[in-house]
Amino acid sequence: MEQMNLFEDTQSLPLAARLRPRTLDEFAGQKHLLGEGKVLRRIIEGDKVGSMIFWGPPGVGKTTLARIIANRTRAKFIDFSAVTSGIKEIKQVMEQAEKNRRFGEKTILFVDEIHRFNKAQQDAFLPFVEKGSIILIGATTENPSFEVNGALLSRCKVFVLQALKTEELVALLKHALQDERGFGGQRIEIADELLEAVAAFANGDARSALSTLEMAVLNGDVSADGTVRVTRETIEGITSKKSLLYDKTGEEHYNLISALHKSMRNSDPDAAVYWLARMLEAGEDPLYVARRVTRFASEDVGLADPRALEIAVAAYQACHFIGMPECTVHLTQAVVYMAMAPKSNALDVAYMRAKKDALEQLAEPVPLVIRNAPTKLMRELEYGKGYQFAHDAEEKLTNMQCLPDSLIGREYYTPTEEGVEAKVKARLAEIKRWKKEHGGK
Repeated sequence: MEQMNLFEDTQSLPLAARLRPRTLDEFAGQKHLLGEGKVLRRIIEGDKVGSMIFWGPPGVGKTTLARIIANRTRAKFIDFSAVTSGIKEIKQVMEQAEKNRRFGEKTILFVDEIHRFNKAQQDAFLPFVEKGSIILIGATTENPSFEVNGALLSRCKVFVLQALKTEELVALLKHALQDERGFGGQRIEIADELLEAVAAFANGDARSALSTLEMAVLNGDVSADGTVRVTRETIEGITSKKSLLYDKTGEEHYNLISALHKSMRNSDPDAAVYWLARMLEAGEDPLYVARRVTRFASEDVGLADPRALEIAVAAYQACHFIGMPECTVHLTQAVVYMAMAPKSNALDVAYMRAKKDALEQLAEPVPLVIRNAPTKLMRELEYGKGYQFAHDAEEKLTNMQCLPDSLIGREYYTPTEEGVEAKVKARLAEIKRWKKEHGGK
């Protein structure tokens, strides 16, 4: 529990703390909430702040925004950590807040990592939020729908804060080099491409970007006139990323994911693992790679090996659970599996064929025979009349028509002879032969 101190020695603070925005105009990012005329800005400027929860990744300004709100509303600001505080501390703070309320003073209670509080601890806030003794501002990196009690969540407005864009981080870094609270009083030479590299490495985290810049300046080459030069080698040494200058939104990003995809498609596990390493060691989000591998599992392997999708989804979950660098081995397992699996793009081709007809053909109504008939009127209109329940049939097959009249006979899915799909092909042939013999369409 910490109350805001206006007299602390700011010079000894880390760069990110020294440059903490003091006003909404200094705040970086979150234009969807804080841009001119946007909802959260209107609430703050109109001094109509109520209890709220900020949900977003680390380093996007959740604590800073709470402090700005406190300054703007002239409220007492109490910084409360869910990691180090329990019921006893909560009650002490609530008693003080209640006294403040009686004297006409607002209290903003900022609870960092509110998702770490258990149900009893969260419930302790409820009566004080309801009475208005406190304005509760919670911060969480987890989905509040799952981590915050329903009763408390219903009394709070949830605002979703987004990871900062690379260009927003670059602007923040340039501001740090010019602001007197940062390096404005020093001569710092650093190329724009290196600032972009630092921003890309930070992955949307402003605090990480500023910390990296601070470390780079402290380790820069100092010339006789006192100028500090930050080189590419300095940046790479700090981050231990030789391929740091990789723009996760630029051409090289798409070149590398294309190389990974096509290497797996070409059944080349060595090339696939190399391109995987190139991406991950450059700072690529492992979940992005896992999503692409999951797509590949159905687009390029499909029913030739149905287990491919299971492996891909499991790899995604493993990446989500443990993150970098431990999850590299899970992604490697998935990538090598995809490369070695038999290949079939029959599912992708099937969907594209069906999509073409869905977009270009007349949108025919669903045949009456396969419509549901939950009401008497729908039954009178012959919804579901003649429906054949396949499970009741001896061979689990019927000759019932399921496509619209104009598409009878259309074939979208054409299985290959690869892997398990060869069995699927044989089974589909049997089904079609049976239906033809029994007058199916």
